[in-house]
Amino acid sequence: MTQEQPVAESTRYRWTVLVMLTLVYTFNFIDRQILVILQEPIKADLGLSDAQLGLLTGFSFALVYVTAGIPIAWLADRANRRNIVAASLAFWSLMTAMSGLVQNYGQLLVARLGVGVGEAGGTPPAHSMISDYFPPSSRGTALSFYSMGIYIGVLFGFAAGGWIAENFGWRNAFFVIGIPGILYAFAVLWVVKEPKRGHFDPTGAGAPAQSSPSETMAGLRRRPTFWYLSVGCAFSAFVSYGNGNFMPSFLMRNHGLSLTEVGVILGLISGLSGATGTFLGGYMADRLATRDMRWYLWIPILGGLSAMIPAYYTLLGENTTFIVAAMIPSQILSALYLGPCIATCHNLVSPGMRAMASAILYFVLNLIGLGLGPLTVGILSDFYAEPFGDDNLRYAMASVLTIGFLGVYFLWMGTRSLNRDLEENRRELTAQR
Repeated sequence: MTQEQPVAESTRYRWTVLVMLTLVYTFNFIDRQILVILQEPIKADLGLSDAQLGLLTGFSFALVYVTAGIPIAWLADRANRRNIVAASLAFWSLMTAMSGLVQNYGQLLVARLGVGVGEAGGTPPAHSMISDYFPPSSRGTALSFYSMGIYIGVLFGFAAGGWIAENFGWRNAFFVIGIPGILYAFAVLWVVKEPKRGHFDPTGAGAPAQSSPSETMAGLRRRPTFWYLSVGCAFSAFVSYGNGNFMPSFLMRNHGLSLTEVGVILGLISGLSGATGTFLGGYMADRLATRDMRWYLWIPILGGLSAMIPAYYTLLGENTTFIVAAMIPSQILSALYLGPCIATCHNLVSPGMRAMASAILYFVLNLIGLGLGPLTVGILSDFYAEPFGDDNLRYAMASVLTIGFLGVYFLWMGTRSLNRDLEENRRELTAQR
């Protein structure tokens, strides 16, 4: 049996836990993005193609990530989530460090698959814990704060990874990034407590029912909004992962920047702008949703549409200074979607389904976004090499950006059923009291 503690009444402690879980997520993305900034020296050292890079940073990683995520989430809905997060952090950090020992593509692929297995156990349990530490009225803000870990991780992964690789070699970059995560896992075990499930929900007076995977899937089938927002998030991630994973290569090949320059520029812009947009998305949605819950999806829709103009200029413009400047609004606006969508996902299901619901959301998001985004860019880049020459990667990334309009469409479809699905979930939770 899991020993669950009541949520501490101290706001300070709640935020301490949130900051610590956000740092776990930061390690998640440092370990994931370190390969992105290192792919040019790795490509040269191991003799890889763009398609192989896309497979390495995208589809192969995503496949094991989403496959492992479902059973780990099932366990997280039943067992101590804090322990699962700590163990997962230690394992993926170990596999990151081991990436520095590889001698060929096959070995690197195996090491990155190990990172994917570990990272699959980080986010769904953390999402579930946060929803038990924060009430629905501030859940979007809390989950958006947690999601800032993506961009803080990108900042340090790009900036530190590029500098370490250029000065000490790409293998040492994996060692320096991986080892601290193992140590931090012990801090998580020491400080973070397992909260009571459903503390802020109608079932909070008693333990919420633990749902089987089939019961969770049956519940989600009654929530069409969940599937619309999952696919909408997936196509948003398709663009961000696809183009984001090749942005260092684009800036180096098409604009002549060095590895260190790219690391600093992308680290600061993607990290700070992305973190700002991610937090603002949840914060604004929580405030505006007091009038209409559909703002949880309208915010991502408006952000996705508004991001397109600066994003196209980033890829098709010629002036390096201007395209770097255009990345700032593009990153802020395109990052608005994640926090509100995760909060909506949790508001659509019972507390005993939340880790599994997050895992299914991330299954769809990562299989399409992380799995197909970088792979599609890599394949198109190789295919465009003959007709477009040195601009092959530029037009491959522009093609993937255009596909991002599908994300806006599916999120808009979700607004049509959101209020009805939320009301049905409230009735079901009340009936369980």
